[in-house]
Amino acid sequence: MSGNDAAETAKIEVWWDMNDCPIPEGYDARRVRPSIERAFRKLGYTGRVSITAYGDQKKTPCHVLRGLSSTGVAVAHTNSDSTRSVMYRDMVGWRDQNPPPATMMIISNQVEGDLTWDLARLQQRTRYHLFLAYSIKSSDDLLLVCYANWRWEQLLEEEEGGTPPLVTCGLLSAAMFYCKSCNFDCQSMEKFRKHLSSYKHGLEEAINPPDTQLLCVTKAWARTYPATPQHATAKIHVLWDMNDCPIPEGYDARRVRPSIERAVKEIGYTGPVSITAFADQKETPDHHLLALSSTRVDFAHTLFWVKYSRMITEFEEWTEDNPAPATIMIISDEVASSQYLSSLICRKLQESNYNCFLAYSVRPFEMPILLTSAEWLWDSLLSVSETKRHLLHKCCSGSESVVESSGMFYCLLCICDCESLDDFKKHLSSKEHIHEDNIMNSHFQSAHRQRRLYKISNYHDEARYSPKTKRMREDNNDFLNTKVVNLYT
Repeated sequence: MSGNDAAETAKIEVWWDMNDCPIPEGYDARRVRPSIERAFRKLGYTGRVSITAYGDQKKTPCHVLRGLSSTGVAVAHTNSDSTRSVMYRDMVGWRDQNPPPATMMIISNQVEGDLTWDLARLQQRTRYHLFLAYSIKSSDDLLLVCYANWRWEQLLEEEEGGTPPLVTCGLLSAAMFYCKSCNFDCQSMEKFRKHLSSYKHGLEEAINPPDTQLLCVTKAWARTYPATPQHATAKIHVLWDMNDCPIPEGYDARRVRPSIERAVKEIGYTGPVSITAFADQKETPDHHLLALSSTRVDFAHTLFWVKYSRMITEFEEWTEDNPAPATIMIISDEVASSQYLSSLICRKLQESNYNCFLAYSVRPFEMPILLTSAEWLWDSLLSVSETKRHLLHKCCSGSESVVESSGMFYCLLCICDCESLDDFKKHLSSKEHIHEDNIMNSHFQSAHRQRRLYKISNYHDEARYSPKTKRMREDNNDFLNTKVVNLYT
């Protein structure tokens, strides 16, 4: 993934946790900066690099501090337990003062948990090119979009034709030394060392110990904002999970589209709205299908256990055909509350200038990873309309007037689309569809059985328990045989 021209020549800011990624024994500290700069140049980034090294500098040898400072690397003293929170606080402050295009690099093993959550939300609003380096790779790396990442040891080995040249002292002005506990700074290493060993410094850290709790700045952000000029007239695509957010009893399904359109219009969005509803056709009354289709709401037939993956696939395909700026609206409890299900959408919002709306039947217990420009409760969203005369209208197949179908009907199992409900139902009763449906159901049941056998086998191994009944031995053998087959298929 290459940066655009503006980002490739823009400033590069580096935050380095020396506790997680220390300078190896015998390594010349003067080589750190040229190694980082060379790694960026290989990727086409030529902007000015600023580096700040964080850690307990009372434990850092003088020759390392002197080597870093001589090459323009700023040195910041932090308590070991507060390094992560102090680094992140400085990152947020830097972002406020340095709008994109610009590049951020984090050298740390602790880009995970609340830091990843908050930074991913920040990146959805203000997109910087992000790079990571670590000595131990985090398992929580699905949320953040990174343009490149390195192992710390490999990064330090970035060389041109053997041993990299050492930077001669004096070519760069000496960088600053900071004490984050006391808000103290100086350019003299001797003065910095004297401060860290002083009574005043020790007293300050004893009375006002650094905050070890990372402050998630986006938790205080509002959930609904007026439309920005670039998104106000852009396209809006709605992905609606009809299981999580069903049409209420007695509600006229023809009011869904105008309610959504009026809700987004009230906050300044006037662009064209497309809607796709996802559900099992067998669980959706015909009069709802006809009413939705009459208002140009597309219906996608899918099974419950693959519904969310189908919604994500639809999102990917739509964004490929509709470049940003544009808005995606998710109507779903699960996608709103599950960090795993929303991770791909989160990454796309970091990469491109897409806007996000959420609607759900129950407000998520925790704030979603998706940064939204608007959120609604499903019931309140449906109540937003120009007139309420339809809201309590009893919809039933006996009284529903026949309406012309204009929305499409999709079968996501067979990748088939139909323009009429009759053709759609004919497809769903066809041999081809029934065959696909049976395959999907068999696969789900098999996967469920394998998960159960896996848990039983693990329990037997941990408890050193030998299956005593014939059924238990057969289950255990089935699982072991499946593992062997999987090795060769």
